[in-house]
Amino acid sequence: MSNNHISTLQEKEVDVYPSRIHTEPRILKRQDPVVHSEWNTSSPVTKEQSDFYEHHGYLFLEGFLNQEELIHYQKEARDLQITARQSESDQIIREPEGSEVRSVFAIHETKPVFQKLSQDPKLLRIVEYLLGSKTYIHQSRINYKPGFTGKEFYWHSDFETWHVEDGMPRMRALSCSIALEDNFHFNGPLMVVPGSHKEFVACVGKTPDNHFKDSLRKQEYGVPDHDNLTRMVKEGGIDTPVGRAGSIVLFDCNIMHGSNSNITPFPRSNIFMVYNSVENKLVQPYSGQQARPSYIANRENK
Repeated sequence: MSNNHISTLQEKEVDVYPSRIHTEPRILKRQDPVVHSEWNTSSPVTKEQSDFYEHHGYLFLEGFLNQEELIHYQKEARDLQITARQSESDQIIREPEGSEVRSVFAIHETKPVFQKLSQDPKLLRIVEYLLGSKTYIHQSRINYKPGFTGKEFYWHSDFETWHVEDGMPRMRALSCSIALEDNFHFNGPLMVVPGSHKEFVACVGKTPDNHFKDSLRKQEYGVPDHDNLTRMVKEGGIDTPVGRAGSIVLFDCNIMHGSNSNITPFPRSNIFMVYNSVENKLVQPYSGQQARPSYIANRENK
């Protein structure tokens, strides 16, 4: 038997989170740690913060960026939004049933300022503590949610999609959301279900080919069923970690989250940096389909 064949068998054998293969949703127990390091007095977060992330699946840090940094990133994000409106690049995602810019992907590769932000030493110390290793950027983007017209992002677990469509083997990744404007309870902020990261909701529905072309505008596959989502919310509630511009939210790859549309006059835009452990490299998508483009799922561990 060739080494390549052995490797392929090994990659298939590690799928402990099968999804989109059954006719009914299933709940699987999490097989991976949440915090991958043991806390000590030199850790970059307090014991209380580490425990909060372990139990709730997210961590909110107010005032992470100083005013000078914030103004700089706000300008870069506004300029990028204006440029993106006229761009035909695949990295520009439009709103469903419209042409307004919803997201711009791979910003750490196309904009040096965001590349530098992704490598911020203070941020990396926390990320590497939570994931227990060196990391790389799996995905980066800016989500724009303008006043009056910004559309919702439906409930989902990022890991379910990254596992099925990208081939991320285990739950050893997280997202960092950096607020570029004040996030209020009423302008479509991130909503999370505390504790939901301890279970994996195996979804139903075979993934269509080239699903990403539609799902980034409006996700319809890889979303939780209403019964399990209702149960999770009844058990854990819904938190909206909101604060002033410059704050960040770190949240586990498997936490159930989403956001409402923004019908207020107050815009909301956030930078997202997704960090994956270098020990959790992507394999072939568990859907058996072609891997999504590199601007959505970086497969080079760099």
